[in-house]
Amino acid sequence: MPLYEFEGRKPKVSPGAYIFPNATVIGEVEIGDKSWIGPGAVLRGDYGTIKVGDFTAIEDNCVLHARPGEKTEIGNHVTVGHSSVIHTGTIHDWAVIGMKSVVSDFANIGVWAAVGEGAVVKSKSEIPDGAIAVGVPAKIIGSVDEKYKKLWEDYKLNYNTFAERYRKLTKL
Repeated sequence: MPLYEFEGRKPKVSPGAYIFPNATVIGEVEIGDKSWIGPGAVLRGDYGTIKVGDFTAIEDNCVLHARPGEKTEIGNHVTVGHSSVIHTGTIHDWAVIGMKSVVSDFANIGVWAAVGEGAVVKSKSEIPDGAIAVGVPAKIIGSVDEKYKKLWEDYKLNYNTFAERYRKLTKL
């Protein structure tokens, strides 16, 4: 696995998680059960701390980092879309972070909140539970409904099986 200790700070990875071989996990990073870390992702806990909950997908080329002595925290059943950057932010359970989004320092993304593709959630911003936020800077445009939740529960169930399915990956 692509795990690196840095100055005594060591990753802790659940045995049920999967980290793609070309992802990088450095320092004080905790990855929960059945979570999936995609190709090219970088989780760098060199002087800050990163915690990824259970059943969470950190997709291809994402970057997670935190300020010195601070924490980036990702909840359970979260999807962080391809090429997103999360820096000293908090993302609560069931949230969806769209592709190429930025969640900046001390921003807080609520339970079942959705951040649209390419959005920039500025430092110290709050996206409440169930809100949909889009744009640069991100602005709330609506609320997540039951149809959206059902759709994303199905997507998330697929990712929830990735950790186990990817263990069987065959190199060609």
